[in-house]
Amino acid sequence: MKYTFVIIFLTLLFSCSSQVEKKNTFNGRVLPENTCYVVNGGTERPFTGEYWNHKEEGEYICVACDSPLFSSKHKYQSGSGWPSYYDVLNGGQVKKLKDFSLGMERIEIRCNNCDAHLGHLFNDGPQPTGFRYCVNSASLKFIPVKK
Repeated sequence: MKYTFVIIFLTLLFSCSSQVEKKNTFNGRVLPENTCYVVNGGTERPFTGEYWNHKEEGEYICVACDSPLFSSKHKYQSGSGWPSYYDVLNGGQVKKLKDFSLGMERIEIRCNNCDAHLGHLFNDGPQPTGFRYCVNSASLKFIPVKK
């Protein structure tokens, strides 16, 4: 009985640690903690992400593949608690998919290069586009402007 318990305990211990490793990788790349947002399409709690109130000049790139996604020039305070942008860089780095989760229709945004979940797109943003790209901070890395 004692050995059975030890074997079960060790099996659970090693299987859980391998699951943690899988959660922290995406397309073979090791990611920071909180990767459930990138991998599983989760949403950060508002006003908790690293970049929701970030004001430094530069570019925001995909945490999973380093593709350029957004510029600080297009960032604005939407009041939502998530980093918000009214436009994307280079026009095609973000792909849009219909999302019917949570009992409503939304537009999910993903990295066009690696398919990492970024957040959602809404049509309540400022001009000139009228869009609000609402993004999880955990999906981004920031590259400051070189001065």
